[in-house]
Amino acid sequence: MDYVVAQVNVGRLAAPLESPQLAGFVANLDPVNAVADAAPGFVWRLQTEDGNATALRAFEEDAAGADGGILINMSVWESVEALAGFVYGNAHLAMLRRRREWFERMTDIYAAAWWIRRGHIPTIHEAEDRVKHLRAHGPTPQAFTLKVHFPSPDSVDAAPVHSPEDWACPV
Repeated sequence: MDYVVAQVNVGRLAAPLESPQLAGFVANLDPVNAVADAAPGFVWRLQTEDGNATALRAFEEDAAGADGGILINMSVWESVEALAGFVYGNAHLAMLRRRREWFERMTDIYAAAWWIRRGHIPTIHEAEDRVKHLRAHGPTPQAFTLKVHFPSPDSVDAAPVHSPEDWACPV
């Protein structure tokens, strides 16, 4: 396959990253990132020298007045199934269940996936464009969700795929 799937999700911090409120989130970053790095189908993730992306910000125009801005998580996977396997696997799901402790509720779409050519490293700007496209147009081959996704561009089938119920986030 000449294509792999990129994903981005963003979250507005409920408090400064160094605050006691976010201590549980910060403490779990390295262990959850290690699970991602070792997961079947993992290709790449956005990170700084610290091994995570907490120093990077996205959607700054949306972050006015927020404590610490919007964090970004971006990664690349061999397939939508591999990505979903990690997202809804035990280690990451435990973090998802606690996200309301650490992040404000977002009223707009905050995650997107899209196909990229193998070897391409997506940029934060590219990720922001995909989220904005999904917000404006809903799931399309340009930007989609895990619930409604599209086959890779080298697939003979172009119809959207509706994911199994067990991919629905239980939180």
